[in-house]
Amino acid sequence: MTDRSFLDWPFFEDRHRQFAQELDAWAAAELPRFDGGDGDGTCRSLVRALGEAGWLRAAVPEGDAAAIDMRMICLARDVLARHAALADFAFAMQGLGTASVALAGTPALRARVLAEARRGERIAAFALSEPDAGSDVAAISTTAVRVPEGWRIDGEKTWISNGGIATHYVVFARTGEGAGSRGLSAFFVEAATPGLRVAARIETIAPHPLALLRFENCVVPQGHLLGTPGEGFKVAMATLDIFRPSVGAAAVGLARRALEEGLARAEGRHMFGGVLADQQLTQARLADMATDVDAAALLVYRAAWMRDVLRRRITKEAAMAKLHATEAAQRVVDAAVQLFGGLGVASGMTVEALYREVRALRIYEGASEVQKLVIARQMRSAQP
Repeated sequence: MTDRSFLDWPFFEDRHRQFAQELDAWAAAELPRFDGGDGDGTCRSLVRALGEAGWLRAAVPEGDAAAIDMRMICLARDVLARHAALADFAFAMQGLGTASVALAGTPALRARVLAEARRGERIAAFALSEPDAGSDVAAISTTAVRVPEGWRIDGEKTWISNGGIATHYVVFARTGEGAGSRGLSAFFVEAATPGLRVAARIETIAPHPLALLRFENCVVPQGHLLGTPGEGFKVAMATLDIFRPSVGAAAVGLARRALEEGLARAEGRHMFGGVLADQQLTQARLADMATDVDAAALLVYRAAWMRDVLRRRITKEAAMAKLHATEAAQRVVDAAVQLFGGLGVASGMTVEALYREVRALRIYEGASEVQKLVIARQMRSAQP
């Protein structure tokens, strides 16, 4: 990482600083060999490489969720996203697709699944969204009904990251204990379970494994219920509280790379008897970019520090971090593209890839508009 000054902030301990520096060195040496041409194959290889190198220990805890270090997760996503967005994706999904197991799985399930995911031997996925239920989790219509063998799941899930390559899915379904979000439960579903199939693959502007899943008479054993019936919404929100700040961290990583690329372009592009960086408008743009990066990082690492050290519920702080960091990263990447001029939109350029990668971050795990609602509601609920 070019600018390590943020590691001097008081949010971090020496172990975090060492982790970030070692991961940065590993990423610089190893990630260039993953070309991303075969998206599915590259993701599988990245999960394996991250596991073998020990980096997935930061995403997948040993034991239960109390062992999760959010600052480690955010630092990893910050560093990996700066080097390769697909590596960040592979790392993050291992955490998102196992956190619910760590939070609410049985001891036997935790012992088996978390160890395999941490080694990169299984690929994890989190199946919450549906064709008619994205931000509105209470609108989930997938059902789970008790049967003698356990639970029978029927319905559809869409926009599922790692869909088609995952070894397992954490699935949220309606079990009917109450209305809306009070009637949801969470389940661990092995990808090979009869009745679960990948109905369609979804192509996006930044290629990642995404799929529509269909559940038809898909039966899972009783021990694969995560928590108790009716606790699914609680499990989902607790998982997202952990990973929402890390989406902001990934955005910071993309923005850092865009700033580096933009600065190098401005200092190397000769024009008007000097270089582009000599122009006052360019200097103003670079200043705005750098300020956006630091402001976003401060919100991200504040949220992570509050969760790790103060042990507070960080619903508002996580939403602020995710909202501001992703919106700021969009601005920074767009500014970098502008500094490159026509080359900025040429296929194969780093800033062009960043432009495609950054856009989805303002949508997934709660769109920016949803984060604003969360922040406002938290502010109102805090009033005396």
